[in-house]
Amino acid sequence: MERVTLTQYLLEQQRDRNVITGDLRLLIEVVARAVRAISVNVGKANISRTVGSGYASDDEPPHAEPIHQVANEILLMSNEWGGHLAAMASDTMTEPYVIPNRYPKGEYLLVFNPLDATNNLEYNVSVGTIFSVLQCPPGQTPDTQAFLQPGSRQHAAGYALYGPQTLLVLTVGSGVVAFTLDREFGTWFLTQRDMQIPQETKEFAINHSNARLWDAPITRYIDELLAGKDGPRGKDFNMRWVASMVADMHRLITRGGIFIYPKDKRDPSKPGRLRLLYEASPMAMIVEQAGGKASTGTQRILDVVPEALDQRIPVVMGSSSEVDRLLGYYAEM
Repeated sequence: MERVTLTQYLLEQQRDRNVITGDLRLLIEVVARAVRAISVNVGKANISRTVGSGYASDDEPPHAEPIHQVANEILLMSNEWGGHLAAMASDTMTEPYVIPNRYPKGEYLLVFNPLDATNNLEYNVSVGTIFSVLQCPPGQTPDTQAFLQPGSRQHAAGYALYGPQTLLVLTVGSGVVAFTLDREFGTWFLTQRDMQIPQETKEFAINHSNARLWDAPITRYIDELLAGKDGPRGKDFNMRWVASMVADMHRLITRGGIFIYPKDKRDPSKPGRLRLLYEASPMAMIVEQAGGKASTGTQRILDVVPEALDQRIPVVMGSSSEVDRLLGYYAEM
């Protein structure tokens, strides 16, 4: 069986299916090269005299940068000169990074969380990168306002998972595919086409230590799952919580289930924990393209219009049947 590379797959989407433009293809390839470089750095993150660790250490040399910042710089430097972008935004920066005048500019905007859940590196637990691509509105200066678009306008979204294998999961609006990095040759090979979230599931992901702070619909839903085969669901469920959104979501997309990061009563002024632009919207596009659903509990995530770069929202996403059940409880409030 012939092995298909990332470049071959993207060319298929561009030439044969007319799903993406040539510039978007080249942009995704650059992002993939940056992810490959981040993977190398993640593999050395706890060796104190390379790039520095993702957490405080008395032994860390003064010149070492936190790995989250290293990943951010890799994505910025890799993408600034390609001519495909007008600007970039990440959760590491307070303002968009506008492409410098010395480089050609393109029509796209790149949004990313360069390295999610970096604290997990201390325990050698999987972390990831999340990204999405928007189009800069015609005539719009690539400032903050240009990025405040609903997720339904994304042209592509993806995540990289740095684990035993380095994976790149991607959608350009025509389904979800996964690539695995051949570390020896530095090549991305297609390892799964048309990823679909299983509808029948026995798994859920939530931080149960916050149970006392949940709204009634979340409490009702989780209590039903925990009641197991003797409860209203009539079967036992397993809770899985890595505290790395990329790792938790990849398991869900592969095995089915529901991922919940709800708002809680700890701080009523904060509507949620996860960032809309950098985490929720890209993952919501992937989930919907894989046959699932993604909601805040009251609204489809891809319909939420951002009000700020760092806006946070509650998140409910995964197998459609499970999300629908929980949304039904919200509707009864």
